[in-house]
Amino acid sequence: QGRGAEDRQKVRRQVFGVAGRSEDPHVTFGPISERERLARLRLARTARVGPVAFSALLARYRSAERVLDALPDIARKSGGGVVPVTEADALAELGRGEAIGARLLVLGDEDFPAQLAALDPPPPVLWTLGDAGLLGRAGVAVVGARIASAAGQRFARGLAQDLGNAGYVVASGLARGVDGAAHQGALASGTVAVLGGGVDDVYPPEHRDLYGEIAERGCLVSES
Repeated sequence: QGRGAEDRQKVRRQVFGVAGRSEDPHVTFGPISERERLARLRLARTARVGPVAFSALLARYRSAERVLDALPDIARKSGGGVVPVTEADALAELGRGEAIGARLLVLGDEDFPAQLAALDPPPPVLWTLGDAGLLGRAGVAVVGARIASAAGQRFARGLAQDLGNAGYVVASGLARGVDGAAHQGALASGTVAVLGGGVDDVYPPEHRDLYGEIAERGCLVSES
């Protein structure tokens, strides 16, 4: 963890310049124009701009549109090539998301989940399908073995149901075994499936029906 913090500080120094500079290290939240949201998606998809650099650049320049304008100069000073994703590619991603009814949240949106925004670093963008409001509620992650016994899956369903009845959103990964059982136990109260392959990626295939139920009654979320 110490090395990770050092690496994050190194990136911030590269972005902000000399030590002691006074830029606010935090991203502000509020209404964002469609042009700015598109620019933030482009910045998030740009190679060599990870979550740490994304937050630091946004905090320094106050808008992704200004960051994109400044990238050639930043790349020249850092000695590396940074080519932003094209507007056409970003629009194509937006179109694919809209085609399945998904919603894009970018860091800085006023309804970006506060608990995720507090991470260091926070995710630059999130795709959600379903009730994104669940991401703002208190939650508990329930994850476990993919090859789980029937008894283990019953326990996971019961635990998730109890957590839901106590007011918690149950988060898991839609995987086989314990994850799927946890989602099933919390469907009535609220469950969030965190997907690594994209918000439209149904895996494993046998969880297609569960994926659909979560989209209707819970929330699917992914960084892509």
